This record gives sequence, C-alpha cells and structure tokens, in this order.
Amino acid sequence: MFTLYDDNNIFAKILRDEAPCHKLYEDEFSLSFMDIRPVVEGHALVISKASARNILDCPPAVLAGVILTTQRIARGVKKAFDAQGVTIKQFNEVSGGQEVFHLHFHVLPRKTGVPLRPRPASMASDSSLSMQATAIRKALSSLGMP
Repeated sequence: MFTLYDDNNIFAKILRDEAPCHKLYEDEFSLSFMDIRPVVEGHALVISKASARNILDCPPAVLAGVILTTQRIARGVKKAFDAQGVTIKQFNEVSGGQEVFHLHFHVLPRKTGVPLRPRPASMASDSSLSMQATAIRKALSSLGMP
C-alpha cells in the first residue's frame, strides 16, 4: 500500500509557481532546477510534473520522460562544471532517505578527488544559484539541448 501524495510539498508548489526556483529545463513530463541546499557546485534536481510520491508509484511513461531529462541535465552539469563524472541519486520513502515526497532525481557533477559536502542546513545564495543555473543552461544550449 502506498502513502497518499501530498500536493502541498515544496516541489508541487514550485510546479504551480507558488515557490521560486532557478529553472534549467522543462518539458511535458519534467522540470529541472537548482537544489537550494547543494552538496556540490552544480547540484541540480529533476522532478516529475506528475503527482508521483516517488519511483514506486510513478506511471512508466512519465518515468521514462523524467529519466530522459535526468540524462540531459547530467550532460549539461558535466560540461558546465568541467566534471569527470556525474552522480545520480534518487530516494524512496523515509527509510530510503527521501525527504521531499515528490519524485525527484539529484544530479551531481563530480570531480576526481573532490568529496560531496554534507547537506547544508542553510540555503545557497540566490546569486550563486543564478550563476550556476546560467552556466548549465549555456552548456545545454552548446550541446544542442534547449
């Protein structure tokens, strides 16, 4: 039995334009934006536009669209931050580490020998997130990904 979806979560509010974000990309299935509490420079999120709590209850067609966006954003953050690799994280339910109960993927550009920071308690500055978002959007455009 799945727990019901709560449409008052922060990602649902972002989708309804009730909360701000530094948008990177959007299509019919997904929205990507900067994580406000990054563990590495360039930490992006990809969320489902569907009201799915997590990967366990997301319709397959929507999940396919979300994962394609995740791949697109992974390519963009890798290029934008001159990273050697990318880590993708996705959590399901409290015991699985999920904090926001709306399907989302963390996309983390990684450089050899640079560890992830612990999750900060405070938010990153708006100017820092804006500059990073601009760099990612520019990288996406240079890769032929609007």
